[in-house]
Amino acid sequence: MRSALSHLECSKCGSRYDADAPQQLCRCGAPLLARYDLRSAAQTFTRKNIAAREPSLWRYAELLPLRDMLHRVSLNETMTPLAQLSAFGSEIGLSDLRLKDDGALPTGSFKARGAAIGVSRAKELGIGRFGMPTNGNAGGAWSAYGARAGVEAYIVMPRSAPAIHRLECAMTGAHLFLVNGLIGDAGRIIGKAVTECGLYDASTLKEPYRIEGKKTLGFEIVEQLHWNVPDVLLYPTGGGVGIIGIYKALMELRETGLIGEKLPRMVAVQAEGCAPIVRACHERKRESQTWQDPHTIAFGINVPKALGDFLVLDAIYATGGTAIAVSNGAMERLQRRLAETEGLLICPEGAATLAAAQQLREQGWIAANEVVVAINTGSGLKYGDVPYPQPRLLERDADLPIA
Repeated sequence: MRSALSHLECSKCGSRYDADAPQQLCRCGAPLLARYDLRSAAQTFTRKNIAAREPSLWRYAELLPLRDMLHRVSLNETMTPLAQLSAFGSEIGLSDLRLKDDGALPTGSFKARGAAIGVSRAKELGIGRFGMPTNGNAGGAWSAYGARAGVEAYIVMPRSAPAIHRLECAMTGAHLFLVNGLIGDAGRIIGKAVTECGLYDASTLKEPYRIEGKKTLGFEIVEQLHWNVPDVLLYPTGGGVGIIGIYKALMELRETGLIGEKLPRMVAVQAEGCAPIVRACHERKRESQTWQDPHTIAFGINVPKALGDFLVLDAIYATGGTAIAVSNGAMERLQRRLAETEGLLICPEGAATLAAAQQLREQGWIAANEVVVAINTGSGLKYGDVPYPQPRLLERDADLPIA
């Protein structure tokens, strides 16, 4: 199992860069994407070979950027469940609704995918410290993997980020700073430190390897569907790396012959209080405009302007997909309803994808018999401030009131 990594390529102007030197953005300011010798990779990147490997994201080594597995930084991440939501699916009129539950990963979120690959590659390239702004989960994941690798982490997050995320970063030894502002403000602080102090910038899409970890979501979903693609795939979209990565994975699978021409209709799900991608999609724009006064309970998708918004929109348009915004109330309702019907505790961002599935089914955009995959990006246990039914207090000698 050897990486077929060839070079880095600008997502806008097509300029090529050396993949074996630390790189950030292209000179034109756009993100760089890892490219592979797919013809060479196809010799060993086969269904049979992949099935015989360890059940983790590392099973896709030919299409991952790590040159030498001795540099692998792992917290024992595993393939995550693709759960059939029979009860809830029936309730909203879908016969085959599934949830890809990345809350089962180390640090309790899908951010472990990007951190595992991003930190491993940083270590391999000799990077000793990095900085990043975060709304929470990414900071926790990169801090944990940084600690495992012995790579120093500088993390800046909004002061309003959930306490559990601050705890994760602090306990894993990161240099943690809070800012009175939003993630854009945190990003400006990190950007200044990158320029003045030489930090490696691990911000969303400002290094090329986080997306390579996120794309393993696409590999896993297709493999778990017996090398078929779903009809519809819903993704909670903030910075958009996940939806970009899944689309990239699908393109690579198609070019290596592991899937056919069919692609899922990709749906970017945002919050009504912060929906720049939705607005741009409905106006058929190539890029979004900064969302003013953003607010949502789904902290992970509270991103007023994504650096890679044009790549998200490209993926939507290329697959005949769409973008949709859901309310805070819908997220809270679906979060609780899924727990009641399926026993799954998911994050608000994951609940947003289910609310979107329900709305799109009601509109007829999703047919009753289509295979629909929604992505849950984190464990609901990391969100202790979500409203939940309060328990009843009993006296010590009370009888249990059973209806």
